Amino acid sequence: MGNALWKVLGTGLAIAAGTVANKVVTAAWKKAGRDVEIDPRNPESPVGEALVYAALAGLAMGLARTMATRKAAQLYQRSAGHLPKDMQQGGA
Repeated sequence: MGNALWKVLGTGLAIAAGTVANKVVTAAWKKAGRDVEIDPRNPESPVGEALVYAALAGLAMGLARTMATRKAAQLYQRSAGHLPKDMQQGGA
């Protein structure tokens, strides 16, 4: 497995995880009885709601990306027998 395949695998899984995380955040926000169409960048949105939504979305995206990258690294390691170069100890 080469570096290019690692980048495709890692990026692809991170994008998929981000999409799932976005759907989870939207569903959780709706279930909490909040306005689904909130845009935290819009100055007309209540500041408190915008901050909570942004924090929830950021946490969900960060967790999803981290877990997807870890899973991609596991798959790469199983296939290639070693971690991708940028994850190896000492940066080798």
